[in-house]
Amino acid sequence: MKNIIAIDLGSNSLRILKMDCKTKERLGEFHKTVKTADGLSHSGLISKEAVERVVLALHEAKERLDFSDARVKAVTTEAIRQANNSDEVLNRIEEQTGVIFEVIDGEQEAIYALSAVQSRLKLLGESPKSFMMVDIGGGSTELLFYYGEGKRFSKSFPIGIVTVTQTFKTLPEISNAIPALMNPMKEYYNEVTAQYGEVELFIATAGTPTTVAAMKLGMEYETYDAQKIHGTRLSQKDLVAQLMKLLEMSPEERVRAVGVGRDDLIASGILIYDELYTISGFKESMVIDDGIREGVAFSMCEGRV
Repeated sequence: MKNIIAIDLGSNSLRILKMDCKTKERLGEFHKTVKTADGLSHSGLISKEAVERVVLALHEAKERLDFSDARVKAVTTEAIRQANNSDEVLNRIEEQTGVIFEVIDGEQEAIYALSAVQSRLKLLGESPKSFMMVDIGGGSTELLFYYGEGKRFSKSFPIGIVTVTQTFKTLPEISNAIPALMNPMKEYYNEVTAQYGEVELFIATAGTPTTVAAMKLGMEYETYDAQKIHGTRLSQKDLVAQLMKLLEMSPEERVRAVGVGRDDLIASGILIYDELYTISGFKESMVIDDGIREGVAFSMCEGRV
């Protein structure tokens, strides 16, 4: 089949892409906040409610994208890696939707995201010789350092916007805890750069950076346009400004700005994102919307999976 469907089930979101492998045309996209990791930090389990949200979202996606004429590959990440009931959860999802998920590790996660980012950099006309790529997810954050072909180093850290939000009660508590929580990232950053040198560019992917970029560009959740997000530059001051704007909004305004039930997660994500500037010393980052699902799609089209 020339058509493929790539599915990425993260700790917070379900993201799906349908693509024509011959033309690389995007035939359809689907995104839904499913909060897979909701309650995981306390119970160690993926809840029945979370599974139901995933199942409903997959049925909705099937109606919208038509899975019948495409080859499907579905991957899932940190929430399922952490959960004590992961096998049961994946079996239930398969029974109710027919979709079989593969649990990938942090290394594979980074490889897929890197593939997507490199493809987008080419389209943007950017050719950095080295960069740091950060994927701030719901249950984990991946750091990847790229120094040219064959020189790539990555590590996954179990710190994400869902787990941090559910571990602490308030934003000030999160803010106070972040430096210590992210000290392993700081140590890894220093270790890699001491050995291989500083990188040219800081690239940020996933929901928090793209949402902050959208807010800076004046978009709302319903008017979000990924094509305008790619390549957007964000300074540390931009993060502070957008966080303050978010906190000053009414509940209705927050829903319009970032979507239902995402405001507390985005606020936590901004604090994680902000600390990465402090760790790296970068003054700005480039935001790219493409991520794991695009990397999975490219690998399917190239016959690597």
